[in-house]
Formats: sequence, C-alpha cells, structure tokens
Amino acid sequence: MTSNFSIHMDEYLPLRDVVFNTLRRAILKGELKPGERLMEIALAEKLGVSRTPIREAIRKLELEGLVIMIPRRGAQVANITEKDLNDVLEVRCCLEEMAIEKACARMTEQELEELADAECEFQGLLEEGDLTKLAEADVEFHEIIYRAAENKRLLQVLNNLREQIYRYRIEYLKDEKTRNRLVMEHREMYEAIRDRDIEKAKKIASSHIENQRKGIIESIHLDSQDRKSVV
Repeated sequence: MTSNFSIHMDEYLPLRDVVFNTLRRAILKGELKPGERLMEIALAEKLGVSRTPIREAIRKLELEGLVIMIPRRGAQVANITEKDLNDVLEVRCCLEEMAIEKACARMTEQELEELADAECEFQGLLEEGDLTKLAEADVEFHEIIYRAAENKRLLQVLNNLREQIYRYRIEYLKDEKTRNRLVMEHREMYEAIRDRDIEKAKKIASSHIENQRKGIIESIHLDSQDRKSVV
C-alpha cells in the first residue's frame, strides 16, 4: 500500500472513531483511490493499530457508500459512478437554488462582506495549489450562503450532503482550468447576491453545479480509459 496518509490521534475519541475518520478522510481526499483494496493487515500496520478498529471502520465506510465488499476479494474503495454523481448533484442543485433565493433576501451587509472575503480567500489559494485548502475554501464560500438563508432545516440537510459532495469537489479541483472557472463563478454569484438578483444568482448556481458535473464525468471517463490501458 503506497497511499500517503497517517493517523492523527484524538484523546477525546475512541480509537475506532479515529481510525474511521482517518480512512474516511483519505478516501474523500483521494489518498485512497477508487478501486483500491483495503487490506486489514496492511492498514493496521500502516496506522499502528490492531485489525479490530480497521474492521469496524470498514463496516462504517461501507454503510456510507464509500467502500464496497467484493466476494472473495474483500473491501475496496467505491468507484465514483455517473449515477451517484448525478443523484448527489441533482439534490444539491435544488437545495442550493433554494438557499440562494433565501440568502438574496436575508443576507446582511456583514455576511456579504464575509462572502466577498471567502471569494478572495479562494482566489488567493490558487497559486499554492493545495487541493484540500481549495476545497475547504470552496466549502466556506457556499456555507456562508447557506447560513444566510436562515433556515435551520435546510442547513441541516445541506450539511448532511456536504461530505458526499466533498469527494466530488476534490476530483473537480484537480483540473487547473476548473479552479480558474470557479473564481469567475464565485465572483458572479457574489455580485448577483449583493444586487439581490435572485433569478440571476440561481442561474449562476445551476450553471456552476452543471459545470462540476460535466468536469467530473470527463474525469471518470479518463480514469476508466487509463485503467483499461493498464490492463
């Protein structure tokens, strides 16, 4: 196993939860790649733990759909499929448009300043090229909008969806052209919300998510071709 990740102990969490969080983070960030086998002994040695918390973590990851069990092969990281992607982003598009509609009406001047700062923060991270930091900055930009919607139930649903989206977000940010496009889309979204132009803001958000969908599907096809060429 050549994946470059390590365990970060947390004195407040049981070991099984620390192992689960470590493996989950590695999958979401692409450090454990789609199709990669998760062998208990190798993972236990790598993380310096027994096989028991590894086994428990794998079961929880399977429940989240991040891991699948293959007969006679064991556990492996689930592939990103077009169907899963389309399902998640279809839900996100509906929720995001609702959040933007509410945020346009309810966002305060302070929240508008926070949104502008988040947009600048994302742009400032481009040269560094750290995918994790870029993804977190992108998350923060959108979460400012969600919070401004002032709907606790909507925020709760979006937060539950966030982790599923995170994996796709990382995949999308791998392409440098995508990052530059996101800067432009964030700027346009901020300006539309600032101007309280609900329809324009919703249209930009929908286009923003559709561009993400197309970019990831292209990446999925390229990965599939690469795997076939190796075989």
